[in-house]
Amino acid sequence: MKVHHIQTGTVTIKENQRVGKGRNSAARFFNMITDSEWTDELPIYSWVIEHPEGVIVVDAGETARTNQPGYFPRWYPYYGLGVKEPVEPLQEVGPQLEAMGIPPREVRWLILTHLHTDHAGGIYHFPDSKVMLTCNEYERASGLAGRLRGYLPQYRPSWFKPDLIGFENDPVGPFMQSFRLTRDGEVILLPTPGHTPGHLSVVVQEGDRNIFLAGDTSYTHELMLAGKVDGVAPDVEGAAQTLARIRKWVQEEAMIYLPSHDPASAYRLDRQIEVAGEVLKEQKMSA
Repeated sequence: MKVHHIQTGTVTIKENQRVGKGRNSAARFFNMITDSEWTDELPIYSWVIEHPEGVIVVDAGETARTNQPGYFPRWYPYYGLGVKEPVEPLQEVGPQLEAMGIPPREVRWLILTHLHTDHAGGIYHFPDSKVMLTCNEYERASGLAGRLRGYLPQYRPSWFKPDLIGFENDPVGPFMQSFRLTRDGEVILLPTPGHTPGHLSVVVQEGDRNIFLAGDTSYTHELMLAGKVDGVAPDVEGAAQTLARIRKWVQEEAMIYLPSHDPASAYRLDRQIEVAGEVLKEQKMSA
């Protein structure tokens, strides 16, 4: 089994989105939109798992159609004031999979951590794949209510009818529920609410080590360790609880933690850098 990274362009956001400021979600959203400080360009990562039971892609990345005038709704303040996404056609997940020798039609599963456009813009490359996400995420991101929350359901292909995941009472690490995708139990979906209420993450178990494909549970691995909740999470307390569970796990077991917008994620995956060793080192240095 092998895990690869694909960068589908970049995104630039406000610093107050990476780390939220304010006591509640409304205040944090306002502070994000009005923030004058932008981040550097951040990667938009998708992940490819070559598994004996079939190829798995985690997140579809962004689409180059974001460059088209009028693609983003002007009435929703985030798109006009809070994000920049310069994506070129060849950076989309489909062409990059082809370049790897993996035609999108051969992808068995497409797992969506959530339906924000930078994770779901490339869905249309996978008409032959089994698309999976949580029921909560699908419901919140659909119809007029979804648009009012900033989702873009109008751009999803007509064939988009995902399999909605029902988590089981099967503890994995500090998570009480899980969904084991593969028969060997080595690829596991976990409920990680926070960034969105229906957010999920994917864990790939390799012996006594885990690769945690985090989606947007945090924007960097350092922010996870610090327990910093982002500026768009509608449930700040729930997001903090998710980060606490992840932080507890990485202190107990070997873990490669890979957020989708962390500039260091590709480096950490390529060099198999585990968080646990760093945590222990930091604890010893501060003792």
